[in-house]
Amino acid sequence: LVQLTESGGGSVQPGGSLRLSCTASGVSASTHCLAWFRQGPGRERVGVAALCSDGNSGYSDSVKGRFAISKDNAENTLYLQMNSLTPEDTAMYYCGAAFVRRETMGWVARQMRLRDFNYWGQGTHVTVSS
Repeated sequence: LVQLTESGGGSVQPGGSLRLSCTASGVSASTHCLAWFRQGPGRERVGVAALCSDGNSGYSDSVKGRFAISKDNAENTLYLQMNSLTPEDTAMYYCGAAFVRRETMGWVARQMRLRDFNYWGQGTHVTVSS
């Protein structure tokens, strides 16, 4: 079974940093991409950063240079290091998994289409305010 569990959310001041974690089980045996999505109040869920099992990665323009996605294969954990946070980063952050063919990983990571990601965690909330 695929199971994704996010943690690390909380409240932080503008300019601060936060590190989110996603424990992922049932994904390592297959080629896959893991990604962070977020959904702010009154907004649609959108991709933030993605990392695939072949190393392909992608970031949304709004977080490039501020966020970094990484993983610890030994612990089956995906991370999102968030720096220089702004109130616009306030959202529920979700971890998603997509099982894809290796040759499509670059595309999946860069596009971060909701329809490509079939499994989701429950989310962890991030609030950025002074």
